[in-house]
Amino acid sequence: MFKYFPHTDSDIEAMLKRIGLETLDDLFCQVDPSLKINRKYDIPNSHSELELKKAIKAIAGQNKPLLSFLGAGTYEPFQFSVSQAITSRQEFLTSYTPYQPEISQGTLQYIFEWQSMICELTGMDATNASMYDGATATAEAMFMAYGQNKRPKILISSALNPRVIEVVKTYAKYRGLTTELIATEDYQTSLADLKTKLNEEVSAVIVQQPNFYGIVEDYSQYKDLISANNSLFIMNV
Repeated sequence: MFKYFPHTDSDIEAMLKRIGLETLDDLFCQVDPSLKINRKYDIPNSHSELELKKAIKAIAGQNKPLLSFLGAGTYEPFQFSVSQAITSRQEFLTSYTPYQPEISQGTLQYIFEWQSMICELTGMDATNASMYDGATATAEAMFMAYGQNKRPKILISSALNPRVIEVVKTYAKYRGLTTELIATEDYQTSLADLKTKLNEEVSAVIVQQPNFYGIVEDYSQYKDLISANNSLFIMNV
């Protein structure tokens, strides 16, 4: 069944008659004949879906897949076949928390389950949900840190995604906060540079895991250093 009804031959005939033409080719009579391609294309016969998939897979099978080191959020995660079916449902297509819980029990349930699973994975007592994206969530975490200690400065690792850095800087500017980048060393956040920039004005330190260059950093020493400064440690994951 068509989502719309295509034109029938009688429909086309009626429309052509309305504008005083006889054939569809008459619509293009003003086009220079030298610009028209009047030849037959060597197009094979149509295939069934199964035949087409086999043909495309055979072509794709000629590729030699290699490990990707692009980083910058470009990874190759395994995608479960059920994911597309679930996320294409209407109740999964919005990040908004429902305003009428009596008719949105499904949404409330999966948000609660997501928060519960994140708490189990991270060991945190509480998690938030319904954020727009990772960049704005990072900026919101910065605001939470400032609300906790009222310190005016934020340190950001240069190994953070540049787009996330720009979002955080924009949020900070209109909140009256200052930001400063921590240098990188061998494509990782420099512990030495962090030590020189940590002071009583620093509210929080923001890093990324894996970082912008695709490296999984060991932040154990960073955490101890930041905690000793009574600052908060924010990780964009």
